[in-house]
Amino acid sequence: MAKTTVRKRPVRKSTASKSSFWTKFTLISLIFFSLLFAVYHYKDALLYYFSFKSNHLVQQNKIDGARIHQVLKRHEDLVLGFDVSEYQGKIDWAAIDSMDHYKLHFVFVRATAGSDRVDSKFKSNWEEAKEKSLIRGAYHYYRPNENSIEQAKNFIQTVKLRKGDLPPVLDIEKLPESQSLDSLKLGLQRWLNYVEKHYKVKPIIYSGEKYYQDFLEDEFDGYTFWIANYNPWKETMDDDWNFWQFTEKGVIDGIPEKVDLNLYNGTPKMLRYLTVN
Repeated sequence: MAKTTVRKRPVRKSTASKSSFWTKFTLISLIFFSLLFAVYHYKDALLYYFSFKSNHLVQQNKIDGARIHQVLKRHEDLVLGFDVSEYQGKIDWAAIDSMDHYKLHFVFVRATAGSDRVDSKFKSNWEEAKEKSLIRGAYHYYRPNENSIEQAKNFIQTVKLRKGDLPPVLDIEKLPESQSLDSLKLGLQRWLNYVEKHYKVKPIIYSGEKYYQDFLEDEFDGYTFWIANYNPWKETMDDDWNFWQFTEKGVIDGIPEKVDLNLYNGTPKMLRYLTVN
């Protein structure tokens, strides 16, 4: 009896296998080129991280330092400053000069909070900043659930502005617990008006970016804004910001604790035009 021969069919690669290969190849290529772009884009920060360019900030966390270096590198034409309060402890003002090799030009000093609080280090910080020839500004931490006029009076009784000082600053960060947003905005405006009438200069408003966008941008048009944004992916200042607080992790010689760093969106000459005459 004859045997039946069974022919084996040749093995063919499926279309699905080929498609899977090209999908993986494309994905790996995208990842590779994305990493290559990131390395090129952040080359200065990476060099800083590995200490090839600077070893000045030996106390600075390298990741924080790399981000700070990247921001400053992109804004070499702008003006660098910082802000302090009692939380920075006892400051050696004589040692303050620069952040790495970037000259420090201005400082905001916390003066008051609410209707009855005076920062314990305000007087010494305020006087020392003047002695150091830094352009100085004083700010008030606003408490939404306290009377706005009493808060304004607390600031006025504490802060004596002189020629060359920056306008007074209203720091608003919290939402109210026992009042409406409309009531909050009314209180903020009352503080601003009362303080402006006393000092004969329009105050600056400080807040976080989200707070600014949601509650302040449209309602307080015409004011100078100082905005906080620490997002590690944000590298440039928005055009409608006058000041940008871009980190809370700066390290400056003479200041025992980490400190907020700020950029002014202009030149040193433009900053002086903003000061009280």
